[in-house]
Amino acid sequence: MLGLLGDEWNLLIVQQALLGATRYSQFMARLPISNSVLTNRLQALVRDGLLEREVHTSTRSRTEYLVTPRCASLWPALLSIWEWERNWVATHREQLPAMRHESCGQLFTPLLRCDGCRCEVTHADVALALGPSGAWSRSAPAAATRRRSDSDSAGRQAGMFPETMSVLGNRWAAALLVAAILDTTRFTDFQLQLGAPPSLLAERLQTFCNIGVLSTSPADPGGSERTTYLLTDKGRAFFPVLVAALQWAQQWFRAPDGPAMELTHRGCGATFTGEFACGRCGEALAGAHISAVPA
Repeated sequence: MLGLLGDEWNLLIVQQALLGATRYSQFMARLPISNSVLTNRLQALVRDGLLEREVHTSTRSRTEYLVTPRCASLWPALLSIWEWERNWVATHREQLPAMRHESCGQLFTPLLRCDGCRCEVTHADVALALGPSGAWSRSAPAAATRRRSDSDSAGRQAGMFPETMSVLGNRWAAALLVAAILDTTRFTDFQLQLGAPPSLLAERLQTFCNIGVLSTSPADPGGSERTTYLLTDKGRAFFPVLVAALQWAQQWFRAPDGPAMELTHRGCGATFTGEFACGRCGEALAGAHISAVPA
C-alpha cells in the first residue's frame, strides 16, 4: 500500500484516471509530468493492477489506460487526502477545489462513520491494535527509503499533496504515525518498536513537528527523556486518510495469516469498518457521485 500510495505521481495519475483520463496525451495535458516519468508510472500501475492497458487496433493504433476495480475503490483515500490538505495545509485552502455531492447538489465535507451503527467517529472512538500480520518487522522498512514523490527528469515536482507525502511518502514516516496513534510518545519507545536508526527517527519526528502533526511536551523531570511527542489536532485529523488507506490495502492485499491492523469501534463494540458520508445530507458517499468545484 505504501509503495503505491506513497508515490505522489501515482496518486495524481489515479486521480485523473478516476476523473475520466484514459489516453497518454490526456495525462500529459493534465499533469506537470515528463514523458519518462509518466511512462514509468503507467507501466507500474498496470503491473500492480490499478490500470488496464487496452490497445485498439484500427486505422491507427490507440492505447487506453482503463480504471480497474482496484483503482476505482481508491476514491475514499483520495477524498480523505483532498479534505485533509484543504483544511490543514494553509497554502492549499484557496487552491484546492471544493467537492459537490451530486445526489443532494451541495458542497460538502466528508464524514467518517461506522458502517455498522452509522455513528460518526474520530480518532478517539476507534481502538487500533496490530493484527496477525502487523508485526513491526513487517510494517517498518528494512532500510531507509527515499520519498517516491520525486522530481521528474526535468526537475518538476507534483507538489499537489506536499504534507500528505511527508506522512505517506516515506515508509518510516507512515510506520511512525501508526505508532503515534497507538499511543507511543517517547523517542526510545519509537526506536524500540520500529527499529529505526536514531538519526532517521529524529529527522522524521522533527518533520512531523515542523508540519504540525506532532507537538512536543516536557516529560517527567525525573525521567530519562526530556521530551514526549503527542499527536496534535492536525495529526488526529489524518485518521480518516489512514483508515481509508488501510481498508483499501486490506481489501486488495490480503495476508494469509490475517490483517495487519485490527480496528474496533468503541461505541458499538463491533469490528470497525469505516464509510464516508455527506456532511450535508447524511447519505453514504459513492465515488461516482462526487465532483470537484474549481476554487
